[in-house]
Amino acid sequence: MDDERREPEAGRLVTDMYTAQDPTTQYPRPPFPPQQQDAPGDIHKMDPAPDHGEKTYIGFGRLPGRKALVTGADSGIGRAVAIAYAREGADVALSYLPEEQAQAEEVAELIRAEGRTAVLLPGDLQDEATNVETVEKAVEGLGGLDILVLNAGTMPTVDSIDDFETKTLDHVVKVNIYPLFWMTKAASAHLKPGAAIITTSSIQGFDPSPSLAEYAVSKAGIANWTRALGQQLIERGIRVNGVAPGPIWTPLQPAFVPNEKIEHFGEQTPIGRAGQPVELAPAYVFLASQEASYIVGETIAVTGGMTLT
Repeated sequence: MDDERREPEAGRLVTDMYTAQDPTTQYPRPPFPPQQQDAPGDIHKMDPAPDHGEKTYIGFGRLPGRKALVTGADSGIGRAVAIAYAREGADVALSYLPEEQAQAEEVAELIRAEGRTAVLLPGDLQDEATNVETVEKAVEGLGGLDILVLNAGTMPTVDSIDDFETKTLDHVVKVNIYPLFWMTKAASAHLKPGAAIITTSSIQGFDPSPSLAEYAVSKAGIANWTRALGQQLIERGIRVNGVAPGPIWTPLQPAFVPNEKIEHFGEQTPIGRAGQPVELAPAYVFLASQEASYIVGETIAVTGGMTLT
């Protein structure tokens, strides 16, 4: 049973993400079935079901006693990061939209199953006061703050400049950019030397698709923010770095991507498939850990072989 690991609680056999295997066939490859959802999307309505590490991520104690706040933590990359952090020994505060409560409670249950503290923090981060309140409640609930993961985002598709609307750009910037400033300012008073801030950019910030111009602009901004704040906050002993995912199978896809693109999602990568959220988690763990002590202002590409230009 070299390719399987026993799940202690359920007694079932599950494939883990550590056994050597062919990465091109490790997870589902396109074509994917047609599927559309209303934003922000529901992981339980996705086909195939995404892997956030619920059964596949195994921790090695790389974040012992750390206290982390993760935005967008109910699903997708944020969910995978929250699960991984708990299994690496961290307590985790989960920030998410109120309509995502049920999914967030699932993550909290997984965190508590590891013997770690989970703090549930619903709220819309488009509001500055909500960012401040989220940080304060996280600090109160966790007893401090060591790691801030700025991951929440939106991804509208606009095929033509003729269809551009100012309100769409305003929404993207308010969701994807403003919280970088608001939440970091609120958290800075609580972060001590050795703390880490990790952002989520995208390959779209470096190699944009024509129909994702608004999103791509915001993701390029995140990468630049990461480099600027990395230089600024390292003077306090706080490291700022980021991750740039490629095409990842999250609710953003059925919520914002048309069916004709869903069918072929991820096939343009050298690896030939979309990535799974759990495949992003190790990068966030590494950047949060002391192993990354000499990495500042960088954005790590996790793209299935696509290059950041």
